[in-house]
Amino acid sequence: MRKMKSWASLGILALLAACECDAPKEEAKGAVEVVEDESLRGTAADFIANAGDRCFFAFDKSNLSPEAEATLTRQADWLKKHESRKVLIEGHCDERGTREYNLGLGERRADAAARFLTTHGVNGDRVRTISYGKDRPIAATGSQEEVHRVNRVAIAVIE
Repeated sequence: MRKMKSWASLGILALLAACECDAPKEEAKGAVEVVEDESLRGTAADFIANAGDRCFFAFDKSNLSPEAEATLTRQADWLKKHESRKVLIEGHCDERGTREYNLGLGERRADAAARFLTTHGVNGDRVRTISYGKDRPIAATGSQEEVHRVNRVAIAVIE
């Protein structure tokens, strides 16, 4: 049982390391080689690789951090280059709080990201939002801060 908990903790840490990378593409190039495949240009995979799809939030907050703004700036630039693509912003929360409260908080998070995109040149008709609150956790539910941090997120999904 103790071994299983250790592996689970390791898995959560690996997930955090993968998910929390909001570094601009130039900074990330040294660690990860970005493959420029023409057939992927304008796809969801291109968006994730070159703009990033996640903005993380502090506990019980919906204001954008400087890291979230950097990610959203890259997203806005990508969306302006690919004018035929639309985006759905999903607002998520960790497991703490009531379902109703978290649906509202997820909505505020998604709205903050959407508002940033539209004020940075993306046509509002191309941006939709939805709140999942705590109903669709990104990481397995649990009371560890690492799990909570991954679940406090707005995710941009290319449509």
